[in-house]
Parts: sequence; structure tokens; C-alpha cells
Amino acid sequence: MTSTDPFAGFKARQREMWSSFAPTAIFTTPVAGRLVAFGGVAAGEQLLDVGTGTGVVAITAARAGAQVKAVDLTPALLEEARHNARIARVDVEWQEGDAEALPYPDASFDVVTSEFGHMFAPRPDVAIAEMRRVLRPGGRVVLATWPPEHFVGRLFAFIARHSPAPPPGAMPPPMWGNPAIVSERLAVGFEPPFFARGTMHFPALSLDHFREFTEHSVGPMQNLVAALMADPDRLAAMRHEYMELTRAYYIENTVRQDYLFTRAVAR
Repeated sequence: MTSTDPFAGFKARQREMWSSFAPTAIFTTPVAGRLVAFGGVAAGEQLLDVGTGTGVVAITAARAGAQVKAVDLTPALLEEARHNARIARVDVEWQEGDAEALPYPDASFDVVTSEFGHMFAPRPDVAIAEMRRVLRPGGRVVLATWPPEHFVGRLFAFIARHSPAPPPGAMPPPMWGNPAIVSERLAVGFEPPFFARGTMHFPALSLDHFREFTEHSVGPMQNLVAALMADPDRLAAMRHEYMELTRAYYIENTVRQDYLFTRAVAR
């Protein structure tokens, strides 16, 4: 059956692109702990984690006593999530699925979380409408995103400059890190949001260690390197530009990556 989703091909490429993300996800584990605390996740709550990746938020919430379901577009990451859940000895219901078409009934959850996941859905209005649909009135959405003015947001802008344009209508992921834009996107179905900020510390012995790691474990960088491999001069120029971008954030053997938390109550 042919999909009617105009972004089906784009999402298929995303599914493949993020399949190597598991080594990077370990560095988001402390952020997951803070996100669950920021969201006030309590024992017995029904929680959905959207764009769960390797399950760091879902498993943290399950350890806090929530009844957790989790969805992701990429099967390889869900396999890693299942492995992580077995080690942590928690039960989570894992599901392959799309943030723009959540496979759950209306008003099913007390909390919907997403740590750096939902922001890659091409249509923010569709993704947030789906999150609101599956939330009960008075439920909470709790999000972690990358601001456009800080390192990861600037990294995605850098990658975009060197890559083919996305399909018309696909919105840049770091826009989810702008509080004014987030407030506007949540206005239809939620009370005014509450924000907090933090910094993820990514250890690296040198800038070249960090570059090499991201070229092997961050899908958009992998794709960019692969596309330039046949042109050594362009590849070298891209790497130099990337290192200069990173240099300002590399302090005491860590790359500082600032993030934004958002929490809002569903009307």
C-alpha cells in the first residue's frame, strides 16, 4: 500500500540515518534523569516517550514507577532500548512508530516526554497535535531540545549548509529550542509553558577525538562525510570549519552542549 504521507521518503531516510546513534545516546543519560525530575514524573502515571531512541528517558521514568510506553522511528535503536530495559530490570512497552502518527488512542497518558526526538519530525504542528491528542486534559508534555544559538543548533545549521535541502515544508529541528516559537506552537492545546536550561558535557580527549566520534555515530555527520569522501579538498575544508565551530565549546576536555527543557499542561 502506498503511503499518503508526503514526507514518507524523508522519514525513511531519517530512520536509516539515526540507526548508528546508540553510542551517542549514553551521553544523554544524565539529561534524561533531569528531564524526568523536571517533569515531576510520579509512580503510577501513564507515560509515553516519543522518539525514545535507546530508551534513556523511558527507562528512567519506569525506574521512577511510571507505567511507560515508548515509540521510535528506528528499529535498530528500539533493539538497543529493549536491551537496556533488560539490564535495568524494568518493563516498558516498545513500539516502532512515527511522532506525527502516534499509534495510541486519544487521552491515553498523563505525561508525554521527548528528549531530542520529536524535534526531528518535519511538521511541528502535526507532532504537537499528536502529543496533545494522546494526553489527558491536565496531563503534561515535557521536552528537551537544542537551542539554535548554541552548539548543537549551530551544528545542525552547519550540516544543512553542506547538505541537500530537505523537502519543502520541513522545519529546522533547532527551532524547537527557541522559547518564543515553542510557546506559539503549544498555544492551541496547552497552558503557557515553563522553561529551564542546562548543559550536557560530552567528554573528548581532543577536538579530533570528538570529530571522529561524531563522524561515526551521529547520522547527519556520517552522511555529510560520505557525500564528500570523493572530494578530499571539500572534505578537508568541511572538517576544518567543523573543528572551528566546535573549538569555542571545548573546555576542560568536554564539549559543552546547552539544551532547553519545556513543560506545559494540556488544557
